[in-house]
Amino acid sequence: MELGVIGLGRMGRIVVDRSLDAGHDVVAFDLDAEATAAAAEAGATPADSVSDLADRLGEERRIWLMVPAGDAVDATLDELEPHLDAEDVVVDGGNSHFEDSVRRAESCPAAYLDCGTSGGPASAEAGFSLMVGGPAWAYEELTPVFDAVATGPAGHDRMGEAGSGHYVKMVHNGVEYALMQAYGEGFELLHEGRYDLDLEAVARTWNNGAVIRSWLLELCEEAFREEGSDLGDVADRIEGGSTGTWTVQEALEQEVPLPLIYQALAERFSSRGDGRFSRRLANRLRYGFGRHEVQRE
Repeated sequence: MELGVIGLGRMGRIVVDRSLDAGHDVVAFDLDAEATAAAAEAGATPADSVSDLADRLGEERRIWLMVPAGDAVDATLDELEPHLDAEDVVVDGGNSHFEDSVRRAESCPAAYLDCGTSGGPASAEAGFSLMVGGPAWAYEELTPVFDAVATGPAGHDRMGEAGSGHYVKMVHNGVEYALMQAYGEGFELLHEGRYDLDLEAVARTWNNGAVIRSWLLELCEEAFREEGSDLGDVADRIEGGSTGTWTVQEALEQEVPLPLIYQALAERFSSRGDGRFSRRLANRLRYGFGRHEVQRE
């Protein structure tokens, strides 16, 4: 396939590289000319602008947006609009709010796929998990690219109509908050408890056959190996929180109790005050899966 990719940050560049590795042709653009040049060195065709990218694609355009959620998505769609028609497909692979995705799907001249993307930069080699919402025909049309960008055919699926992909990803992030909170509290008790424990060894042992083994627990092991059992100078401050807030807001609207996710969100906000070990571990885990900057003392 021929794919246009707009937005060449950490995640967008992975989309480019994995698509190229699978034999697809890629036209790439970013506002940062150096990022566009780097993609060209990897084998993509560089574009000078959003309009230039659209013009370089064939009659049936397949375009993947990997730009920050919010105004940047709308601005990019405004630039693309004169070049799009009903035979084209646009994928939004960012963390957009699902209601924004529904609105964009209704107004976009092309078929619009909202694609929740999980795995972070650490998934550059293994591939992402992709949760896609939108028209079935458009999803099927992009399946070869989804196969390439995801872990494989099992790493993506169509969740349903417009907005459902980003809805599922929103809830995924809420679950992620709660899991990080649970691991953090457990390790905090081990750190403050009766025994002088090597927490890297604990995490490694749990990861080999224990019921609670997971990738996040592997990242706990990595954090203790690199920072020490006391987490060194990792600060008690957890950034982020937008998708968790959306999850809690949706739960309130649907009258679904989410006490664990709500408490994890509250801990994230309260981390901007006094220090706790569990939140320091969550701070470090965000680097593990998303390469977000570690806040340090």
